[in-house]
Amino acid sequence: MPSRRRSAVYAFRPYFLILELQILILAASTILMPPSTVAAADSWRDYAARPDSWYRSEEGLRVADNVLSFQSPQGSWPKSVATAATRYQGDPRRLRGTFDNGATRSEIRFLARAYRATAEPRFQDAVQRALDHILQAQYASGGWPQSYPPGNGYHRHITFNDGTMVGLMLLLREVADSDAFALVGPLRRRQAGEAFERGVDCILKCQIVVDGQPTAWCAQHDAETLQPRGARSYEHPSLSGGESAGIVRLLMGLDDPGPDVVWAVNAACQWYRQAKLTGIRQIRRDGDKQIVPDPKAPPLWARFYEIGTNRPIFSGRDGVIKYDLAQIERERRTGYSWYGPWGAEVLADWAKWKQKHGQ
Repeated sequence: MPSRRRSAVYAFRPYFLILELQILILAASTILMPPSTVAAADSWRDYAARPDSWYRSEEGLRVADNVLSFQSPQGSWPKSVATAATRYQGDPRRLRGTFDNGATRSEIRFLARAYRATAEPRFQDAVQRALDHILQAQYASGGWPQSYPPGNGYHRHITFNDGTMVGLMLLLREVADSDAFALVGPLRRRQAGEAFERGVDCILKCQIVVDGQPTAWCAQHDAETLQPRGARSYEHPSLSGGESAGIVRLLMGLDDPGPDVVWAVNAACQWYRQAKLTGIRQIRRDGDKQIVPDPKAPPLWARFYEIGTNRPIFSGRDGVIKYDLAQIERERRTGYSWYGPWGAEVLADWAKWKQKHGQ
């Protein structure tokens, strides 16, 4: 099978930056995230633009040591914490890391940059330990849980939710292909590339088939059977218009895609075309979300579609599926991202992709 690790459609760095940023935006829009999380996301972008001299400065070294202090014994970092802002003062054994909401990926990239600027061994050691943790967390089926060890709850499922698995794969491809990660050594870089390939195979096997036709992906899949799985009470097994966007765009970035990838991409994009919702607009009125008719509104896609019928579904904390957003409680209606423009960029990229590959 041709190598899939490099991007032929986009130059690697711009492609990665765009897709990773959109993953973080999706995660941020899913729930009402604490202000510290939003501030942390802004900080990572700011730090990435700073010169090497800043990383060698007293401030830069202090920030890097703050990040180090939040690394869990397993090698990962917690989410919804501004890990660069202050030093962790608690018991390190109580730290619980995750791959959710951009956690761990951001810290790895920051510390890799700190090491390149300073050659401080403690930064290199932290990056290597974190990468080993990610590699260890990959299931035999090729997917990743939301955190590792995965436990017995829904976190154990292969997690596409909020771009978790796609984000990990983008990082691993960067480790394998970018000189920025020479610090981890050739063995880990090769292992990262192999893990990325297994991830692609897992994605292809997880694509949900309805009446013989591949469609999209669920936000979670069983680690062994690869069947769609639910998570929180309002997140049912379904076709995800949100999470599937990052998945299919990752596949469209693969170099020399084989026939299995081409088939999967075309089928997913056809599903996005069929799942498009027109003539409606989502508005906020008196702090509430409402769906109103508007023939001039740009298309929308639902976060979740019922498998088999392709009907948008919604659910409150009671776990009861509804087919109208207005029928769930206000707290879940306003505190979750039920509609979005996710398919628009997928279909725009698909047009370029088909031209590139002679489709």
